Amino acid sequence: MEKQEQKVDVVDVSRQRTEEGRQELYLYSLRKMAEQNVDKNRNPLTQLHNLRSFFYLGDEIIRQHPEQQYAVITLDIAQFKAVNEFCGRDAGDALLLTIAHALQRVEQERPMSIAAHARADVFALMTVYREEQELVDIVLQLKAAVDEFPIDCKVLPAFGIAASGEETPAVSYLKDCATMAMNTIKGKFYASYAFFDQKMRRQQMLEKKIENSIVAALKNEEFALYIQPKVDMVTGQIIGGEALVRWIDPQQGVIPPGEFLPVLEKNGFVINLDCYMWEQVFRMQSRLLAEGGRLVPISINVSRVHAYDKGFCHTLCRLSEQYQVPASYVPLELTESAFLGDEQRMYNRMKFLQGKGFQISMDDFGTGYSTMNMLKNQPMDEIKVDQAFIRDLESNGKSRIVIRYTIGMLQELGTDIIVEGVETEGQKDFLLGCGCRRAQGYLFYRPMPWQEFVELL
Repeated sequence: MEKQEQKVDVVDVSRQRTEEGRQELYLYSLRKMAEQNVDKNRNPLTQLHNLRSFFYLGDEIIRQHPEQQYAVITLDIAQFKAVNEFCGRDAGDALLLTIAHALQRVEQERPMSIAAHARADVFALMTVYREEQELVDIVLQLKAAVDEFPIDCKVLPAFGIAASGEETPAVSYLKDCATMAMNTIKGKFYASYAFFDQKMRRQQMLEKKIENSIVAALKNEEFALYIQPKVDMVTGQIIGGEALVRWIDPQQGVIPPGEFLPVLEKNGFVINLDCYMWEQVFRMQSRLLAEGGRLVPISINVSRVHAYDKGFCHTLCRLSEQYQVPASYVPLELTESAFLGDEQRMYNRMKFLQGKGFQISMDDFGTGYSTMNMLKNQPMDEIKVDQAFIRDLESNGKSRIVIRYTIGMLQELGTDIIVEGVETEGQKDFLLGCGCRRAQGYLFYRPMPWQEFVELL
């Protein structure tokens, strides 16, 4: 019996070795195929590796030399499109070639270094290092090549640096970290490079956690509808409300909107969340209508991402029709940034929705650069004055002058006005003295669950 068991063990070991041999042969074949394709994966202009071969070669270097410290440096030119437009595409291509040659010199000077031309004006470099100063020296070397390039346009390169330390992460991860660091200083003339640090790492982990949780959170209805009332400061009567979102996580409790909304705007999921919250508002308004309750306009926020959402207008009109709620009872609040992507297209959509009965409110008035021009050319139904305007009016005489004349101008334009962030009796009295009586703020009500708002009505 023991001999038979020993014979079975020998057979099993033989099979295991055969299987391991097959796996090694398979991996070797894949590696050879990848090596043969490396030269095919190059940018046609600069002949640098594209990201596919950059990641492959970089990971191979790390696999063969795991004891080393590695870093990835990314480079991007701020407003490179303007360089092509004002100086010509030939000059733009010559600049890209200059950057590529500078990166190739670094490749030649430093062992185990790989350069890549990711896309357009975006480049990456992976290299080994001992001290972080080495990476700064590389950045300064590359920046000098850009600064010395003869061109009539101002060229602002931005560099991001992600160092592995004692870890050995994938090259793609280091590249993402370097890009995140680069984006914090892109277009800023006073800073040319930034290191990926612990603060960015925590933000990255938070963003990844939010991205991984959003689908389940929507499915499990973890996003709650809150309403902050709007009041007539003369009578104290509630004249409307603003729909706000609160993420109530079963483990963490309430997650502040300032943490998750920017992440959702970045990855596009804010469209899903907006549509979900809009439907909650229409459903609430429909229920109040059916029950014969008092109905006031409840405004909904429209993210700037909807400038690129082709179904934006259709969704709002469908909800109004589906729930039999007049569009005038669901005003739309948009910030100026919503118009920055494609201004004319967004204006056309607003005019279309106004034709369907929706009221358009410009949120955060006074915080943008082209607000006055927008008022002149594209009249809104309502202007919502940002709370930053009134925060120091009780102690700042200039603020009082600006607010008084701003309100007078808006009244002369025939636009409805509401001021947000009213928190003191002094602010309230001053606004009433300027002829503004509609407001929103903690002096009157804080955001509350919609059931409480209905009871308050």
